[in-house]
Amino acid sequence: MKLPRDLSGMDLARALGRVGYVVTRQTGSHVRLTLATEPQHHITIPAHQPLKVGTLAAILGAVAVRMGLDRVELLSRLKL
Repeated sequence: MKLPRDLSGMDLARALGRVGYVVTRQTGSHVRLTLATEPQHHITIPAHQPLKVGTLAAILGAVAVRMGLDRVELLSRLKL
């Protein structure tokens, strides 16, 4: 599945909220999200418009590994 090319960091943060991540803080142009289930998982997302494709791929890869999914399944759950 092809990654979206026009996704902003805040749009990604909202989408990750659908799978349990919550915004814990924002410092400058970066947002930190936390998955509250044990063990906790923290991920930092730049609040840029648009996100670079490599950055988006790395973030989605880390989230997919933490949730035990492949990237295609994660993208379908996020509805990106």
